[in-house]
Amino acid sequence: MLIGLLTAIAASICYGTGSVLQAVGSRRAARSSPAAAGVTQHGGPNLASTAKAAMTWEFIVGTILDFVGFGLGALAARLLPLFLSQTVISANLVITAVLSVKMLGLRLSRKEWTSIGVVCGALVLLATAAGDEGSGHTPISTHWWLLAVTVLIIVGGTVAVRLLGARAAILAGLLSGLGFGALGVGVRVLNGIDPFDLGALLTDPALYAILLAGTGGMYLHTVALQIGSVNGATAALVVGETVLPGAIGVLWLGDASRAGFAWLAVLGFVLAVAGAVAVAWFGKHEADPAQSAEPEQHAVPVA
Repeated sequence: MLIGLLTAIAASICYGTGSVLQAVGSRRAARSSPAAAGVTQHGGPNLASTAKAAMTWEFIVGTILDFVGFGLGALAARLLPLFLSQTVISANLVITAVLSVKMLGLRLSRKEWTSIGVVCGALVLLATAAGDEGSGHTPISTHWWLLAVTVLIIVGGTVAVRLLGARAAILAGLLSGLGFGALGVGVRVLNGIDPFDLGALLTDPALYAILLAGTGGMYLHTVALQIGSVNGATAALVVGETVLPGAIGVLWLGDASRAGFAWLAVLGFVLAVAGAVAVAWFGKHEADPAQSAEPEQHAVPVA
């Protein structure tokens, strides 16, 4: 349990730091571009603008940290119940918020700090209540369903941001979170890991769900960072990354709390999600200093 918790915390730090660095790179790339460049007719970022943001050194370092976080998060998902591992990893919201003060020049309100405190307290409750993780053994049909749902999330999210533009910021964050949640579920149910069997691994649809969820989730999160609040987008990601995977872990994968502590696990889970939603709500009107200095670009996605 302790090794799993430390692994999840390390993954959270990597993801949180990576998110802020990616936001810094995205916004720096935007300031070097004409206001109307790199957007679709609906005001959303096109692939070229996203690729330009990805070429900044901050974004590259942030992406490397994301990959490290991915590996650590995958290990945590095998060692802990999903409702605990995914929630601890989602606490990267706290890292994101704190670092955004220094690196993005944002100022957090008392309500935002209070909400962050609620998330931290909820994680303590969850860690106290968590029991053993389930086996993760599921019928192969479940793996196919996981792949199908992952395709729907990623394709649907990509279409939505191109059609809705800046209005899709929170939606993109939420769908990226659902993608990362699907990744966590896929890691738990993946065949051919223990004992290792390359044939079983390569023929498991869950493997391809993991690959699609990881790359698609990163793309949607990048877009969310481009067109909206870094804290709001990350908080929406938290909701998608925790609620559904946590429920799947309990209902289908055998995850459980310690005997007599189910109420504490439920309380901690609800408080963690509520705190994340509160950060998204209170932080949705935050403005990047560069954008506030140039109000005519406020509605243009940062790329």
